[in-house]
Amino acid sequence: MTKKITVIPGDGIGKEITEAAVAVLKKADGKFGLSLEYDYHDAGGTAYDKFGTPLPEETLAAAKASDGVLFGAVGGDKWDSVEPTLRPEKAILGLRKGLGLYANLRPVKVADALVQYSPLKPELVKGVDLVIVRELIGGIYFGDRCESEMKDGAERAWDLENYSVPEVDRIARLAFETAKLRRGKVTSVDKSNVLATSRLWRRTVEKVHEDYKDVALDHLYVDNCAMQLAVRPTQFDVICTGNLFGDILSDEAAVIGGSIGMMPSASIGEQTSLFEPIHGSAPDIAGKGIANPIGTILSAAMLLRYSLKEEKAAAAVEAACDKALADGFRTPDLWTEGFKKANTESMTQAILDRL
Repeated sequence: MTKKITVIPGDGIGKEITEAAVAVLKKADGKFGLSLEYDYHDAGGTAYDKFGTPLPEETLAAAKASDGVLFGAVGGDKWDSVEPTLRPEKAILGLRKGLGLYANLRPVKVADALVQYSPLKPELVKGVDLVIVRELIGGIYFGDRCESEMKDGAERAWDLENYSVPEVDRIARLAFETAKLRRGKVTSVDKSNVLATSRLWRRTVEKVHEDYKDVALDHLYVDNCAMQLAVRPTQFDVICTGNLFGDILSDEAAVIGGSIGMMPSASIGEQTSLFEPIHGSAPDIAGKGIANPIGTILSAAMLLRYSLKEEKAAAAVEAACDKALADGFRTPDLWTEGFKKANTESMTQAILDRL
């Protein structure tokens, strides 16, 4: 049966990196007989320029009807002066809400060939293999807000953070299920010594844990977790946390491997899911053909694994990426003397050759 993939390149380097990932998916399709077809749609600043909105209804409808969404990146200086509700970033927020993408999975696994690129000492980073499970459609990013109001003669702004028990229950269960497939440990991250929402979060996670006694659970305050990611990242298996804390911690964890261009992600929904690299649109290098495509290619591997349940194909793509790196290919974000200098196209070709 044919599987439909909606491709949303977005802005900046989005077109270049999604083209690379689609090329790898097509090669995997030929190798494993996946019967994939592709449907392309606009979002972000590119869509705003064409349609006056960062997320056209047609794009959202196509995404809803697909078996998986491959997303590039949105944003850029060009649209900095656009009215806030029409900024390119609203496209990804709209897709998360419209598709019910309640969880973001960000794996951080440092290939042996890249240990030297980490800002951490090699003995700290070798063997890092963790997943951050971030709640994605609740919390302060989706709460009520006020851009400006006067109170007691002073201008102020505010954002409302809130979580419900069902929201926390759902994300906690996904974290425990993920841990069961890995090393069996969940670290729940909150700020329950200060925030009421965090106290509800911790109570709910502990309640869910009663159904997963075969999985170990511990708790960390978010500031301590940030420190532990820097001093002993190998202690983590699955980190489960809310929207704001997850946003910050996952970007911190991403640089453990030396380049944010390497990091994939999966946003899991009840009907379809979206897969994207965690880096931005990098408008300063757009069109130069030097963007690192690996984060997007590994996101495509996650699409194969989580949306299409094609584990062999996903593992083959990941192994091809590791082999290309082990054989010395490096895009400019990683290149140093003694390695093979690659651009987006030649790095993609190196991966295709090894797949």
